[in-house]
Amino acid sequence: MFDIAFVGHFTKDTVENPHGKTIHRGGAYYYGAHVAIPMGLRVAVVTRLAKEDWGVVEELQSMGVTMFAKETPESTCLRIVYPNENLDERIIYATGFAGAFTPAEITPIHARVFHIGASIRGEVPLNVIAALAAKQTRVSLDVQGFIRVNDNGMLRYARWNEMSATLHLVNVLKVDSTEAEFLAGTRDLQEALRFFASYGPQEIVLTHNGGVMVYAEGQVYAYPWRAQEIQGRTGRGDTCIAAYLCKRLSASPDHAARFAAALTSIKLQTPGPFKGQLPTDY
Repeated sequence: MFDIAFVGHFTKDTVENPHGKTIHRGGAYYYGAHVAIPMGLRVAVVTRLAKEDWGVVEELQSMGVTMFAKETPESTCLRIVYPNENLDERIIYATGFAGAFTPAEITPIHARVFHIGASIRGEVPLNVIAALAAKQTRVSLDVQGFIRVNDNGMLRYARWNEMSATLHLVNVLKVDSTEAEFLAGTRDLQEALRFFASYGPQEIVLTHNGGVMVYAEGQVYAYPWRAQEIQGRTGRGDTCIAAYLCKRLSASPDHAARFAAALTSIKLQTPGPFKGQLPTDY
């Protein structure tokens, strides 16, 4: 029994912004594991990637993560472009795809909470989510991998016809402000939180340019980022939801939201995954 298990592709991320271009290891599980391991949790990862990128498997194994990795002909590769200083505006191109997960890949794994962090629609089919829900555990899902589709190499948002069927299987939902506006049709973040809650998730974690908002038990908790300078926007949401889920195993939604805001603020100051000291004053 693991404390948390992450399901999602490894991604090879080329990040471009007005200041230059860098290449990073990515994927929700990669950012998430760098949060969960320092917190002393038992962590599993279910992923798919090419042999040439197997170094990330060895890296996380050396940290103490139990890896359930399947070799595929190619890894999922993303080119993430921030055209200006507004870090909620980005253009994402896909140049590789590691294929869809199957229920068999998650059958042997048991965890107190599973987080589905997909990058592209088709990565985690509905039957895999149903199989996770059938384990009678907590299931968390990031909407980005369900509304982003590959349109001739560019990732674009598309109507999510399986949204109702999917969200009824989910306990915790992760969404950012841009995704919330697309799905809920409003820029009012509290209204968007109520919209998603109506589909069944008990808790919603919404990140935006200024911080994080959490809906739980009919209450909304909001905390700002406190980064002095933002150098590591990519992975913000993956880090935040991982911090929330991990702290939520032992704390209230409000406490977990405060912790997630504080830890993500540290991560935002440096490109790549969280590698700082766990926050104690938040």
